[in-house]
Parts: sequence; structure tokens; C-alpha cells
Amino acid sequence: MKNLAVFLLLLLSLRGVMAEPLGRVNRFIETLQQSKPVLGIWCYDHSMRNAAALADSPLNFIIIDMEHGPLDFPVLGQFLQGMLSRRESNVSLSPRVTPIVRLPQNGREQLQFQIKQALDAGVYGLLLPHINTREEALAAVRAARYPQKIGVKDFDPPGLRGVAPDAPARYWGLPVADYVTRADVWPLDPQGEIVLMLQIEEKQGVDNVDSILEVPGISAIFIGPGDLSFSLGFPGDTSAAPVQAAIQKVLAACKKKGVPCAIDTSPEQVEQRIKEGYQILTIGEDPAISKGVADALARVGTASQQRK
Repeated sequence: MKNLAVFLLLLLSLRGVMAEPLGRVNRFIETLQQSKPVLGIWCYDHSMRNAAALADSPLNFIIIDMEHGPLDFPVLGQFLQGMLSRRESNVSLSPRVTPIVRLPQNGREQLQFQIKQALDAGVYGLLLPHINTREEALAAVRAARYPQKIGVKDFDPPGLRGVAPDAPARYWGLPVADYVTRADVWPLDPQGEIVLMLQIEEKQGVDNVDSILEVPGISAIFIGPGDLSFSLGFPGDTSAAPVQAAIQKVLAACKKKGVPCAIDTSPEQVEQRIKEGYQILTIGEDPAISKGVADALARVGTASQQRK
């Protein structure tokens, strides 16, 4: 009986620990809320070994590119498993490096199944390319959300994501009910843990940026200078005046609306980009984090500490 009593007391104490409020599980969002820049790289090597290396890096996030890399959801699942660390998960459910996936679909195609399968694999964010209209942005937000409970403040836009939460809940380390509550787009849902970035990289998207930003549920706008240069008739010349004017137009619209803006840049330009107002930056690609990227991360990290 004595042993049974000790066991019951231990069980009750554990239940008390488990009942404590859970903080953010998406550090990408947490860092943005602290008004700090988030820095990441593009990932094209989808091996488990590379996943482990990137998960242990000083990056804030990675973008697993399935637009210009293979569209392979089983490989995505294996990659995400490779990012897990039993040592880290014992400390926090929040991964230090947030995995985000860029899908190949664009706004015109509106392939909901791609969004659903990526989220069901357990990713914490999506980047959707070639968004050119308000209607395309709205379709993206709806596909990334579960249908909401009637009467909640953030009911609109109504979600369309099919409900099969067991696998992503297990990957996040949450009970299914908690995952369903938290698996919503931020900041439309202030407690949401999913980042939805829409990529503007064509003239039409630039022309419609104000109406795109009217759609609730957009976490950030990612400017694509390369594709934009082609769309504007200056293939590969991102320094051309019309391309730079388009970039500045999107950045200004994001600032006015209070939506974080992202862009791809070089290690040498990262600090200048932050001064310009970009909050999200990709500064290279794998298979290895170059010395330049590592140096940029260190400089920005030091600057962030000094601002605290």
C-alpha cells in the first residue's frame, strides 16, 4: 500500500506539471513577436543527415524547398524526423530551428492537397510562390486552416483543411486536441503556431499588393527578386531600377499594414536589409552553412542582444 500511495502521489505531481500552460512551440513566431529579425537558409539537400546538421545550427529557420527541389512528401516526413533531437525535446517542445516548406503550387493552381499534406507531415510554416491576387491569397489562407468553431472572433476566412491531426500532433509533441487548437495561422489567431508566407514575385502581384494584404491570415510577404526581374523584363538583373522600385513598393505596403516582409539576401547585405525594415531574411543555402552566413548570424545575434 505504501508503494501504491507513493506511485499515486508521483502520478498526481506529473499531471500537475503536464497541466501547466504551454508556451510557444514555434520560435519563428516568438522571435518576430520580440521584434527581432529571423534568419534562415534555403534547404535543397533533404537527407536526414543534413536535417540533423541544420537543426543543430544557429539558424532561426530553414525553408525546405519543394518548388525547385523534389515534391516528395515521404522524404519530407523523414527530413522532419531527422530534425528531432531527444536531448532538445526533453528541454522544450519548441524546435530551435523552425522548418518551413515552400510548395510548388502557385496561386492560380490552388492545390489544397499539397498544403494539407505538408501540414500533416508536421511543418510549422508554409511559403507559397507566385501569389498575384487577393483571391489567390484568400484561397491559400483557407487551405491552411481547419474549419473554426462557430462564434469565434477569427472565424473568417473559413478554413478548408481536412482533419487528420494525429500525425502532426505527435510530431509537435502535443495532445490531438491541443494541436487542433494551435494549428492555425498566426497572427489571425494570436495563439496560432503556423506561419503562412505568401511570395510576391511577379508584376501582377506587385500591382495588387495592397489588396493581397487585405486578406486576414497572412503571416508575412516574401519578395522574390529573381522571378520579379524576369517578370518586369530584366531577366536576372535585380538591380534594375524598375525591379528595385517594385521591391520598395512591396516593402512599403507591408510596413504600412504591419505585415512582416521577407527577402533573400547575401551575408554582406543582411544588416542593411534589417535597417531597411525586413524582418525575415534568407541568407544562403545548404548543404553547408558558409562562413559568411555564420558570421552574419553572429553579427545580427550580437546586435539583437545589444538592443535588449
